[in-house]
Amino acid sequence: MHSFKDTAAIVGIGSSRFGRKMPESQLALGAMAMRAALEDAGLERRDVDGLSIHMGFPLGPDYDRVAEAFGLDIRYVNQSWLHGRFVTHCLQQAAIAVSAGLADVVACISAVSFTRERQILGGDHDAEGTREEGGTHGESPHYGLTAPVGGAAMGMQRYMHLYGATSAELAAVPISIRAHACRNPGAVMQTPLTLEDHQASRMVVDPLHLFDCCLMTDGAVVALVTSAERARDLKQKPVYISGMQGIRAGREEFIFAPRGLGINQQSGMQIAPDAKDLAIYRDIDRTAVQGFYTYDAFSPLVLFALERFGFCGPGEAKDFVQGGRIGPGGALPVNTSGGLLSEAHVGGWNSIAEITRQLRGTAGPTQIPGASVLQWGTCWGDSILMRN
Repeated sequence: MHSFKDTAAIVGIGSSRFGRKMPESQLALGAMAMRAALEDAGLERRDVDGLSIHMGFPLGPDYDRVAEAFGLDIRYVNQSWLHGRFVTHCLQQAAIAVSAGLADVVACISAVSFTRERQILGGDHDAEGTREEGGTHGESPHYGLTAPVGGAAMGMQRYMHLYGATSAELAAVPISIRAHACRNPGAVMQTPLTLEDHQASRMVVDPLHLFDCCLMTDGAVVALVTSAERARDLKQKPVYISGMQGIRAGREEFIFAPRGLGINQQSGMQIAPDAKDLAIYRDIDRTAVQGFYTYDAFSPLVLFALERFGFCGPGEAKDFVQGGRIGPGGALPVNTSGGLLSEAHVGGWNSIAEITRQLRGTAGPTQIPGASVLQWGTCWGDSILMRN
């Protein structure tokens, strides 16, 4: 078996401002992030010959428009929809491409204009809410589920029924992640969140309150990936991609619930992690992970991801996250920049940028002391381990 361990590295990161109703287009936001990433890495535009795009219809331009607008000469392209489950895929494909010699430097680009482009996600032509099928993104209009939050809420209802979890226990997730955001000057949300605030906020889909749901924002992030050999000669300390595993799919899988508890799943019981779920730890043991990052579009997904990767057993995450364990200074900090719940919704790439800063030791107020191994992983099984 060919190993890609430490053969590729992130060498540059850049982002636009994050906010709501920003005047710039998606391409303009992406250009800001690209310029910042090139400066960060000490590279020129002509050095980038690969694209791994986390945009695409209906939430953004295609790769050819990006290459044209940014003045790039590209010989390798990977493109996927702007869904959180493709963060890992885009970064993995970039790593594989530079390791295989398909490109020298791949720019991973995500740019969103959720609040500027309301016709896409709301109004008369809601592409997300009216798709007839929706795949595993949570929408099943024929069952009355016209937004992703419905699938996450159903998964959490079942979890609560099986394990006795409560909304107040779930609140520890957004409260802890907000505490991280309050240390990050670039986060959209800067006001501490209390249990009382959480419980008093409006119900979106039972049992998920307003603060259990991610922000809708505008912004962009670019990560530049090159070979480990070239990375050693560039401006920044390389952040190596040291482990990868892909997305799981099948009858027991659903994007917003643990295996076995989602829409149309067969068993009706949560399935404990198996060897395929834990293959990510083949070369680096889970005990080495000092911080965990995940796609927190809805707060239950944090519980589900922690259980998926064996940080705790099925039904145990509700207790695991209490007492500040995943907050600042906790035993396993989660989404230290504030994630989608409190920093910004940039498809999850804001957490990839944060991991990079952490492993460089440049995260400032959010820094995990001595961070050397961090993990990105989602509740549907895909993951990347990164180290310095």
